[in-house]
Amino acid sequence: MSDPSYIERPNRWLTAYALGFMTFLYVPILLIPLFSVNDSIYVKFPLEGFTLEWFVQLWHRDTIWNAFYNSLRVGVFASIITTTLGIFVAIAIARHRLPGQSAIIVFLMLPMIVPGIILGVALLIVLNQIGIQLSLLTVTIGHLIICLPFSVATLLPRFQGFDRSMEEASADLGETGFWTFWRVTFPIVFPGIVASLILTFLISFDEFFMAFFLGGSEATLPIYMWSQLRFPSEFPTILALATLILLFSYILVLLALWFGRIGLVKTIEDKPAGVA
Repeated sequence: MSDPSYIERPNRWLTAYALGFMTFLYVPILLIPLFSVNDSIYVKFPLEGFTLEWFVQLWHRDTIWNAFYNSLRVGVFASIITTTLGIFVAIAIARHRLPGQSAIIVFLMLPMIVPGIILGVALLIVLNQIGIQLSLLTVTIGHLIICLPFSVATLLPRFQGFDRSMEEASADLGETGFWTFWRVTFPIVFPGIVASLILTFLISFDEFFMAFFLGGSEATLPIYMWSQLRFPSEFPTILALATLILLFSYILVLLALWFGRIGLVKTIEDKPAGVA
C-alpha cells in the first residue's frame, strides 16, 4: 500500500507552476485598474498620484453611452436567442440518437476553436454577396454563431443528468408535452438556463472580431475602445472603462458559475453511496 503521508504531501513543483501561471496571466490584468486611478496620461512607474477623474469623464461622453447601449442590445438579443436554441439542441442531443450525432456536435462546437477573425471575414463575404447591409443586426447574427456552442455546453449537462422518471410521471398523469416541460423540466433546468443567459451575454458583450467586421457605422463598446487607442490623451479614460468592464464581467462570471452549480451539487450530495 502507498504511504498516506506521501499521498497527502503537496507537490511543490506543481504549486510553483500554478502560482507562476496565475502571476503571468493575472498581473498584467491587475495593472489596468491600478493605472486607471493614476493622475497621469502615461503608463509608467512610479505613479504620480491618485485620481478618479478618468472615471468621472466616462459619465459625460455620449459616444461611450451609445456604444454601451449597442453592446447591451446585441448582448441581450444574442443571449436570449442562443439560449433558446441551445435548449432545443441540448434536448435533441440528450434525448435522441441522431444520425451522425457526433459530427453534428463537433460542427456546433467549431466556433469555439475557429479564430474569430476567420469567422468574421467569412460572414462578411457571405453578407456582402447576399446584399445585407452591415448593422447591429448583422453583429447579432455573428454573435449567435459565437455564443451557441457555449450555450449548448452549459445546458447539455443539465439535460443529460436529468431524471426522466419525473417527466414520465407527469405524462402518466395526463399532462401534454408542453406542460410537462413547463411545469417539470423547466424548473429543474432553470439554473442552467440562467447560467447560459449570463455566459452568452458576457461573451457577446466583450466580443470584438464580429463587431469589427459586421458592425458597419454602429460601434459596440469594444470597437469604441479600440478606436480610441490611437489618441494618447484618451488612454487613461479607456483604462477606466476597461476597469469597469472587468468588474462587470467578474460579477457576471460569478453569477453564471453560481447558477450553474445550483441543483448539480445537491444531486451529487443526495446520490446514494456506492452509486456511480
